[in-house]
Amino acid sequence: MATGVVIGALAFTLIALLIPVQKFGGRSAAAATAPAAEDDGAGIQSTAFGPLTPQDRDFVRKVRLAGLWELPAGRQAMQRSTRPAIRTAGEHLVEGHTELDRRVMEVSQALGMEIPNQPSTQQQGWLQQMDRAQGPQYEQLFIQLLRRAHGKVFALVAQIRAQTRNSMVRALATDANSTVLDHITVLEASGLVDFDGLADAPPGTPSAPPPASSPNSRPTK
Repeated sequence: MATGVVIGALAFTLIALLIPVQKFGGRSAAAATAPAAEDDGAGIQSTAFGPLTPQDRDFVRKVRLAGLWELPAGRQAMQRSTRPAIRTAGEHLVEGHTELDRRVMEVSQALGMEIPNQPSTQQQGWLQQMDRAQGPQYEQLFIQLLRRAHGKVFALVAQIRAQTRNSMVRALATDANSTVLDHITVLEASGLVDFDGLADAPPGTPSAPPPASSPNSRPTK
C-alpha cells in the first residue's frame, strides 16, 4: 500500500511538471511562427463582409505596399536586364501587382480603409539599391531582394487566408497567394537565388553577388 502511495505521488508530480511546459511550449511556438502585424488601434470593426480585425487591415495595406515598390522594380528589370529569365520575372511582377493593386483598391473602398500611396522607407531603400547597381550585380540584387520579400509575405498570406472572417479580405488573400507563388517561381527560375542568404540576412542587406569573372556569376537557367 505504501508503495502504491509513493508511485501515485510521483505520477502526480510528473503530470504537474509536464502540463506547464507543454502549455508554455505551445504558446511559444505559435508566437514564433505568427507573422507580426501592426495594430492601428481601431480594434475590430463590423462590416457588411464580416468582422475586420487590425491584422486584416494590416494585410490589405501590406499588399498595397508590395505593389508600390514591386511594380517599378518589375518595370526596371524589363528595361535594364538582357537576361530573358529576369525580363520574364519583371513581366510577372508588373502583371501580377497591377491586378492585385486593382483588387486592393476595390477592397479598401468597400471596407472604408485608408491605404498607402508610396512605398515605405525600407522599400524605397531597396529601389535605390537597384538604381545604383549595374550589370550582373543589378541582376543578382533584383532577384535576391524580390525573392526574400516574397518569401516573407507568403507566410502572412497563408495565415490571413486561414484565419480571417472577412470575405473581402479572404478573397484578396486567395488572389495574393496565387500571385506570390507565381512570382517566387519565376524569380527562382532565374538561377540566381542565394537560398542560404534568404534566412541569414535582413532584406535590406542581400548577399553580395559573385564577381563577374567567377563561373558562378551567370549560372545557367
